Amino acid sequence: MIKIEPANAWPSIDLRELWDYRELLYFLTWRDLKVRYKQTALGAAWAVIQPLFMMLVFSLFFGRLAGVPSDGVPYPLFTFCALLPWQLFAHSLTESSNSLVRDQNLITKVYFPRLVVPLSAVLAGLVDFAIAFVILLGMLLFYGIVPGRQIVALPFFILLAIMSAMAVGLWLSALNVQYRDVRYTINFLVQFWLFATPVAYPSSIIPARWRVLYGLNPMVGVVEGFRWSLLGKPESPGTLVVVSTVVVIVLLAGGMFYFRRMEQQFADIV
Repeated sequence: MIKIEPANAWPSIDLRELWDYRELLYFLTWRDLKVRYKQTALGAAWAVIQPLFMMLVFSLFFGRLAGVPSDGVPYPLFTFCALLPWQLFAHSLTESSNSLVRDQNLITKVYFPRLVVPLSAVLAGLVDFAIAFVILLGMLLFYGIVPGRQIVALPFFILLAIMSAMAVGLWLSALNVQYRDVRYTINFLVQFWLFATPVAYPSSIIPARWRVLYGLNPMVGVVEGFRWSLLGKPESPGTLVVVSTVVVIVLLAGGMFYFRRMEQQFADIV
């Protein structure tokens, strides 16, 4: 006998159902990759061109002309090391925020866990990150910098960047279904967030009394963690990482519950 009950106002997060649809997650991720580079002359080279040109611009205007410090690390390497997790976050956030509206035809025709759609957009960004990471390894070799044992923490900071993008992306994607003007704020949000994150400057210039508050930006812990893991910085960004991690966990948990609650209405209003 099948018992039908009304949906709970705050449905549970069924990760087992998400695992059951893992093949769909794989195909949507692969589709996003193919669509992104379809009929492009440079293809996957765009994964390197974007952070490389931003590094050159930052090195010229912030490093050379403005004289922004880089904690004793060559400024191009200092910036490029931060741009990789930032590009992963920014791209994943933008794509996941627009994913439900973009796939509205799929959402209105067949049932599947809607969480698969923004998650596939986030996972697709890992391919670009992996390609650009090879360039970073070459730069480390060029400047003669050998990462220490703290490099074992690097996967954690990659995961933290993905979780940060997913946390904010869940909120924005659900809101974007109901309020289409959300998509116009995403580019502005990403641009503002870039300068609120220590990409072109070190977090050491922030006064000590403001550092905990500054760590509420989850990308602060990610960027400083990347530099600490790869550039051999002696000072561990422990406080910033802890604060950023707590913020990400809270945002992600809240985003997942809000997404699941709004999920029941996506097919009707998208």
